[in-house]
Amino acid sequence: MDKLEDFESFLKNVDQISELVKDLKSSDVAIQQKAIETADGYIAELDEPCRTTVNKTTINTNIPGQPSLGLQNGSPDNFMRIMERDVEDRSLRRMEKANKAHALKDKGNEAYAQEDYETAVKYYSDGLAELRDIQPLYTNRAQAYIKLGKYKEAISDCEWALKCNEGCIKAYLHMGKAYLALKKYNESRNCFEKMVEIEPAREKMVKEYLDQVDLEEERQSQEINAMQDFVMGETNAIRVPVLLEKLSRPGQLPMFYCGGLETLSLAVTDCTGQTLFRLNNGFSIIGSNDTVRSCLLQETKDPGCQELCVSALKLWRVICCGNDENQKMLITCPVIRRSIVDLVTAEHVAVREECLALLSLYSQTPHGRRLVIDNLNGHKFVRNIMACILKPKKQQQQNTAVKILENFAAENKFCLQLKGVLKDSVIVPFTTLLANISESNRQVLPSLISAVGCLARDDVIRHNLAHDPECWKAFVVAIRQCSASDYKEILYPMLGLIINLSTITSPIIKEHAVSLCACTLGLLRDSDGGVITRATGVLSTVLPQSPEAVQHVVQGGVVRLMLPLLKGTGQTATKYAIKTLTLCTAASQSAREELVQCDKKLSVLRRVLASSCDEMVSGNAALCLAHLLELEGIASRLLGTDTVRLLLRHAAGDAKRTAVRQNAAIALGKLCRFEPRHIHKLRELHGLEILHSCMKVIP
Repeated sequence: MDKLEDFESFLKNVDQISELVKDLKSSDVAIQQKAIETADGYIAELDEPCRTTVNKTTINTNIPGQPSLGLQNGSPDNFMRIMERDVEDRSLRRMEKANKAHALKDKGNEAYAQEDYETAVKYYSDGLAELRDIQPLYTNRAQAYIKLGKYKEAISDCEWALKCNEGCIKAYLHMGKAYLALKKYNESRNCFEKMVEIEPAREKMVKEYLDQVDLEEERQSQEINAMQDFVMGETNAIRVPVLLEKLSRPGQLPMFYCGGLETLSLAVTDCTGQTLFRLNNGFSIIGSNDTVRSCLLQETKDPGCQELCVSALKLWRVICCGNDENQKMLITCPVIRRSIVDLVTAEHVAVREECLALLSLYSQTPHGRRLVIDNLNGHKFVRNIMACILKPKKQQQQNTAVKILENFAAENKFCLQLKGVLKDSVIVPFTTLLANISESNRQVLPSLISAVGCLARDDVIRHNLAHDPECWKAFVVAIRQCSASDYKEILYPMLGLIINLSTITSPIIKEHAVSLCACTLGLLRDSDGGVITRATGVLSTVLPQSPEAVQHVVQGGVVRLMLPLLKGTGQTATKYAIKTLTLCTAASQSAREELVQCDKKLSVLRRVLASSCDEMVSGNAALCLAHLLELEGIASRLLGTDTVRLLLRHAAGDAKRTAVRQNAAIALGKLCRFEPRHIHKLRELHGLEILHSCMKVIP
């Protein structure tokens, strides 16, 4: 078919022919006769002759006066065979055309990959000449048209693609890009928003495109306003182009350019000045200046050149503050891309300070962070930022560097770049600082630990940290030092990071578990409730990986230290404490005996079972109780208490809480086995039926 309309018409004809076949089989002679005439008309109008020859010479065997029961050109069966063969022929021809079209599409894709967009368009067009209803050919050609700057043609192709498939995401994507290039912002937004309607899971990606639309619209508005101010003769609007013209003079001394850049920084006081700087080729004028470039690349250590470098960095900060378009222009400038990461570790203190201030500016917005991630060397960037933290020239620079790292750690793409270089870039300097805590780095460590914790949200980074031996050695040293020096502001986030990392099973954690739990055990006597809670959290995550550590903390009196936490109202502390007790009572007879000695009728455990709605807390409480019931006489002590009722309530609870039901059922079974008199209460509460229903969840 040469046109999509032909295809749609053909489908319509198929429906009509289906109705016609039904009429030919009708028992009503009048309907059948009318269908015969219509069928003859269809055969006559076929655009290609049928390959089946029909002998139209027939003998009329009908009785005179009776309606004909056969077609004028043959029987109904003949007509059906003609139509079926025609459909088959058309299907075969379509298949041949489709194969040619897809082969041409593949050639177009190859040309597109080689950035030969004109050739790609030709192949896609040739494919569409074969068949007009192949959606990928339209969307692929639209993409090539966008690369060629033919935005209207791209929009037209996207509209045709949507006729082929009204839910085509790519069509809306390319159409949105084309409208954006044409500065039709509302139309562009509508296209991107339509993508979310079709596939809500693409919301995050679409938001980035919508942000681009906002940025482009803002840029255009800025340029219009700036040109109006310039035309109206606003003082600052006129000063910026004049100063740029002076700075464009080549071959001047560094002090000439230094003074000019400082004057220009003072002249740019608002968005109009920033925009006029951009419109008057400010980035090119300064970036291509040989003297300025030499200073930014630190090709000379002359004091005058260092001052010029500082002036240039100050100007960039003034030009880019709050201006997304200028930030993009600057970070894509070749000399800045080459120099800015190295300047982070420059020997000159003022250069380093200004460079960090500029990067801090970028780190404060998602747009700025994406620009840095996409344009700078991620490995070198992180390594140099960490070097500033490890060996700062000034305390303020150290704080700025940590804040930059903390801001970037929230970006998934940043974490992705770090995965292959995490050891050298992050772990080595981080563990070095942890193992050498002092008054000089004390203030910055909480933020650094927070940044590393943010990075550890990535599964690969968390796995690498959990399997690094130097990391765990540093944790042990740091806990002891913080405990001795009362550095709670460091201790608190560090314990949280340890809890996060120790959820991963690692032979390295097992190796250091005893020493880690030993120094953590001492924190349970701290006066700060937050420190006690997190120290308990560390025990609850590290103990499952080491039986030796369990025995060590039991001997250290952990059972008595856990009971007050169960009596308190802190939900997190209760969760950590009951898990720790469950681990200890599962592995240690002495832990069971000590717990019973401290809580003779297990009232604390029963209160936890009665009051907690948390699945983990309830399940561990029931399991801990089951461990204690193995001690002689404990089941008898519980006669007359509400233990059976509490366990039954959990055993008959939410079917989704399988672990809770299972542990409660196990505890009930042990309770009745060690003290048969509990069975009377069990029967009274219809407990046998409940236990029977729980059997399917008990392995």
